[in-house]
Amino acid sequence: MKLVRRNWILVASISAVLLAVSASPLVAADASRDEAKPEPGPPRIQMAILLDTSGSMTGLINQARAQLWKVVNEFALAKRNGKAPTLEVALYEYGKSSLSKKDGYIRMIVPLSNDLDRVSEELFKLTTRGGSEYCGQVIDRSARELKWSDNPKDLKCIFIAGNEPFTQGPIDFREACKVATSKNITVSTIFCGEHQQGIDTQWADGAKLADGSYMSINQDQAVPSVAAPQDNELAELNAKLNRTYVAYGREEKRKEARERQRAQDENAAKLAPAAAASRAATKASRLYINPAWDLIDAIEGGTVKLEDLKDDELPEEVRKVKPEDRPAFLAEKAKERKQIQERIKQLSKARDDYITAKRHEMAAEAGATLDSAIIEAIQPQAADRGFEFEGR
Repeated sequence: MKLVRRNWILVASISAVLLAVSASPLVAADASRDEAKPEPGPPRIQMAILLDTSGSMTGLINQARAQLWKVVNEFALAKRNGKAPTLEVALYEYGKSSLSKKDGYIRMIVPLSNDLDRVSEELFKLTTRGGSEYCGQVIDRSARELKWSDNPKDLKCIFIAGNEPFTQGPIDFREACKVATSKNITVSTIFCGEHQQGIDTQWADGAKLADGSYMSINQDQAVPSVAAPQDNELAELNAKLNRTYVAYGREEKRKEARERQRAQDENAAKLAPAAAASRAATKASRLYINPAWDLIDAIEGGTVKLEDLKDDELPEEVRKVKPEDRPAFLAEKAKERKQIQERIKQLSKARDDYITAKRHEMAAEAGATLDSAIIEAIQPQAADRGFEFEGR
């Protein structure tokens, strides 16, 4: 009995010492420093979009083409601890019979990338064809093969859209969702059809398992296109904005990048005034960056030094400037770009206000579409990671 009591006293004494040490200013300061430790770089938002490209999904692809920029503009409002995030988007297609059967009729089109023009370009190349839609397999593959951030605070999300039962294919969607959640990736499901049918075919179950949202849309819903008084000036400013980009690298690469940018402007303009305006707003935001080919973005991002580039890696407009005057030339281009972007932001806000008022005058609002489904889901998921949205 005395031995037990002595042991108890010893344990109590050790506990008291540990408690005193943990409460000491030095330990408290260490804990405080750990909590206050700044993040390594800006916060990141990573989003993979998995689109069913089987025969009945033409409307879904058209929505993705038209609404990509509107979704990106929502992310442009996000901040965490006052810091703006970087955005990376990946794109997959699944369910088309012309894709490899060995690969489960799945193709990674674009890996996680900040090159939004490339994502848009690939969306406009997509075609549909009947096939088998393996939701579990495409979720599993995107969760495993993309280069996801290892920072648990970053927002990592998968959005999968389609209209066949969620249970098809060789990989159980439950196992695929476990892979995603093990990497802190949320999976949101967008069923193209009646809401209850999506529940019955287990699309809602997939979202529940991976902390995502389940939504249903009409993939063939056409969003009313409303022209606005700001559209002409936005188009003019967008053209001026393009002239502030200074392509570098091999001549072929420079031409390809500038042509991609111009072509995506044209694609958006052909779709609707709203798509063109949304793209212009994106290009005025902090999320539209092109360090892989634009010299101004590359220098500002620290990925390239002007003095390291050879003359044949520079466009003619830079080559004809004396080497000692080139930094000032680029600084003037950057200043001009920021001025144009600020004016685009002002006009975009005025356009949004105008369109909101017009839609209230309409007899009926458009039904849920791909953009509204993604935006509705992303806000609470981002809030869980500490993001706030300006003006929301």
